[in-house]
Amino acid sequence: MNMNTVQLLPRSTPENQGISSQSIERFIGSIQEKQLELHSFMLVRHGHVVAEAWWKPYQADKPHMLFSLSKSFTSTAIGLLTQEGQIALEDRVIGFFSEYAPEDPSPNLSAMTIRDLLIMGTGHAQEPAMPSDIWAADFLKQAVEHEPGTHFVYNSAATYMLSAILQKVTGITLLDYLQPRLFEPLGIYGATWESCPQGINTGGWGLKLKTEDIAKFGQLYLQKGVWEGQRLIPEAWIEEATSKQISNGPADSSSDWTEGYGYQFWMCRHGAYRGDGAFGQYCVVLPDQDAVIAITSGLGDMQAVLNEVWEHLQPAMGSDVLPADTGAEVSLTGTLQALKLDPPSEEAASPVEKDVSGIVYDLEENEEKLQSFSIRFEEDGAVMELAGERGVNSIALGRGEWKSGTTSLIMMADNEYAASMTWKDDRTLELTIRLTETPFYLTTECTFGEEGIHLAYWMNQSFQGKVVREIKGKVTA
Repeated sequence: MNMNTVQLLPRSTPENQGISSQSIERFIGSIQEKQLELHSFMLVRHGHVVAEAWWKPYQADKPHMLFSLSKSFTSTAIGLLTQEGQIALEDRVIGFFSEYAPEDPSPNLSAMTIRDLLIMGTGHAQEPAMPSDIWAADFLKQAVEHEPGTHFVYNSAATYMLSAILQKVTGITLLDYLQPRLFEPLGIYGATWESCPQGINTGGWGLKLKTEDIAKFGQLYLQKGVWEGQRLIPEAWIEEATSKQISNGPADSSSDWTEGYGYQFWMCRHGAYRGDGAFGQYCVVLPDQDAVIAITSGLGDMQAVLNEVWEHLQPAMGSDVLPADTGAEVSLTGTLQALKLDPPSEEAASPVEKDVSGIVYDLEENEEKLQSFSIRFEEDGAVMELAGERGVNSIALGRGEWKSGTTSLIMMADNEYAASMTWKDDRTLELTIRLTETPFYLTTECTFGEEGIHLAYWMNQSFQGKVVREIKGKVTA
């Protein structure tokens, strides 16, 4: 198949697939009202996309970082490897890595199986750290306090070990293994996956896909592994992977994180299951409603969006085709097409703008190893230049609009961005840089003084919460 061929899911109106346009509009309205930052949303019912949206500057044809939603794809690869007879779920983990095994492994480590990795039941009291370049060795050095299979601890290192086992057995990476078996049959092209220092795909995170790719994956699971008449995944595997295999806490009727865990899938309320990733990346499968929901976002509260799904979408899916409602369909289409994340806006440019434009500031020693900062203002925005150990990075910023480009400044690798600027007051300039293939955006406040500059900057989301960093600079002598 031509790799440029785009295979799309069929489209339909909501009413034709038994859900009202108004219920979807209420979902979107509530998301907006509660300021839950979604980047994309796709609802598939009876195999048809009935609603789809990207909040500008995010786009349908761009991939998005999935974080731990990657785990569900790793699990799928293990299911296929098992079907091929290359591994069995009861194989001992330590048996694949004799070169890294401790001289006298504990009984719990010796007993740990591939299945224990899949269900996050490795027996660890906490997730193993992987500080060296050989992550498998780091994993096997960690104490295993509990009997494997009995104790749930969320464990991305365990998923990495699944990827490492697959590569050990097949001689190819997880991504290369999945290309002909999963991605190509689904018409998923351009997938990328981060790797460890040894060239093994990270498994538990690091996959980038487009929103429709996520929806296709969920639809494949909903169809019990069959795609266009071809069986891609064994039905028995899907039944096991998406059923509760281990308890992950006492059930809480208000939470979707205590319903049980399968093979790298979370069980949900309302008979649903999902793969998900940090900061709001979701593939939610609702078998009872014959529906799939794909979402990418930059959220702090992941439960909040699921609550909106259960309140507005899940109960609105009926068994019958609804009468056409042209007015509601037109209204929904208009709402979805108009969704955007606005750039910061300013009332007027600062009077100091012309004085600081193009001035180069030498920066004090800092974590990012940046050496100098300058910003050159133009009628429709500005160009910021930051020089450091990795060369000079230029970022174009719009004035009341987004300007786009590519930068390696923020995450050490090339990322597409949309950036804008606004004056908060006469001396403080606010820069917003959205990394549009990730959940993240960087805010920087630049305060210009008589002899120097003060930079304060932070990310919208992080595993450490909001961390504000500061750098001072002086005008180059």
